[in-house]
Amino acid sequence: MTTLSAGADSSADSPGVRHVKRPQPLRESVYEALTEMIIDGTLERGRHLVEVELAGMLGVSRQPVREALQRLNNEGWVDLRPGFGAMVHVPAEDEVDQLLAARAALESESARLAARHASKDAVAQLKELCKVGTAFQEAGDIDGAVRTNGELHAMITAMSGNRFLVDFAGQVDRRVRWYYTPVAPVRGAASWREHARLVKAIGDGDEDKAAQIMREHTEHTRTAYHELQSGQTPAAALPEKKPTTRRRRTTD
Repeated sequence: MTTLSAGADSSADSPGVRHVKRPQPLRESVYEALTEMIIDGTLERGRHLVEVELAGMLGVSRQPVREALQRLNNEGWVDLRPGFGAMVHVPAEDEVDQLLAARAALESESARLAARHASKDAVAQLKELCKVGTAFQEAGDIDGAVRTNGELHAMITAMSGNRFLVDFAGQVDRRVRWYYTPVAPVRGAASWREHARLVKAIGDGDEDKAAQIMREHTEHTRTAYHELQSGQTPAAALPEKKPTTRRRRTTD
């Protein structure tokens, strides 16, 4: 468990400083900033959150921070403990499992419908996202890879043409990004190869194959997350085994 440095510098050049934009209500800007800081790990799980220090990081007063922490507590991002204060929530194993299982159901159906309704332009955009995501992954830019991963999945859901799937997916998107960020480095290239296969199935209009690939893709992420949390080396992080070839015996 760590706390923010009591002497945190609030200048624009200090690491972690994220002065919020003010066109929208300040409490909303603070809420958005803190949520993103939790998702990307700037505020890591189990971290003790001190209002005055957060206010200094964001360049605001304590009041909007207090309001944001209350909302984050209501939404399960933060735990407020009487006599101690706020802590970044540490997800339980079953909590993650339930959400990723729900995501698998939502997104496999989205992929099926996307294959049914896909246009050439939409498939071209998905292919471009695969290229961008792969480039981020190869460059070691985890934030870029996670962001592009989210964009690709969101686009597939939008292509389904089912507004309820879009709404439901939107409700879990941020939580999925939070769970996915720790496994992104170990899922790495395998994840983007799966994306490429998925996009091909969608482009081919193969509904059943698209749904199957998406279901397997989300299951691989779920498995990698649990392996990582249990201290195992995720299977996705192990080097791929090269197929062995047998030499044919020759006779003179």
